[in-house]
Amino acid sequence: MTENEYVYHCFEAILTAHKVGLFERVAQERTRKITVVLEDLFQEHNASAVLRTCECFGIQDVYAIEDKYKYALQRKTARGAGQWIDLHRFTERGNATLDCIHHLHQKGYAIVATSPHAEAHTPETLPMDKPLALCFGTERLGLSSTLLERADYHVKIPMYGFTESFNLSVSVALLLQTLKARLHLERVDWKLSKSEQTQLKIEWCKRMLNGGELLEKKFRNAYSEKEF
Repeated sequence: MTENEYVYHCFEAILTAHKVGLFERVAQERTRKITVVLEDLFQEHNASAVLRTCECFGIQDVYAIEDKYKYALQRKTARGAGQWIDLHRFTERGNATLDCIHHLHQKGYAIVATSPHAEAHTPETLPMDKPLALCFGTERLGLSSTLLERADYHVKIPMYGFTESFNLSVSVALLLQTLKARLHLERVDWKLSKSEQTQLKIEWCKRMLNGGELLEKKFRNAYSEKEF
């Protein structure tokens, strides 16, 4: 038994059977094959709605670029999604966008800029041979020129009416719906490894239980004293 397996086994003894089963089911559906990047969102309801949408689609990581505006959530709109998702913030003024792009490229992601005006892929034609970082800007201004110019791909959602674009949370949901379906249909290896799932479940326990971090430390100390 690895250290993380032991730690989570200890946490399981505290959780209800329902919560243990829920953690197991949800962890198996989590993915890092797709992630979402939000650039300079300043409307709290949009930021919160997108986070909730990502959580519902099993996206584990969301990246917030805070070059001009701080990413803030409305608790009522987010409905607790922030407790289950890993939110990564890039906050250095003037460099936040480039820092995020560099970080994601180092992790092997292709940067995908969303724009209704681009001569671009559709969600059905977007290449999926690499993990994808789907980048969204504000509804009024869209993505920055920095991100648009440095993107590996551009993608647009086909529309057939007079209105120029969908609202932000709808755009995120439409793209994720199609791309998650493609992950399943095209048999892409999209799930987290067993060790990643175990680590994730430990993080969830720490966030939801009072004194979760102290409990983790206690369990790790107990593991180091055991003989296996």
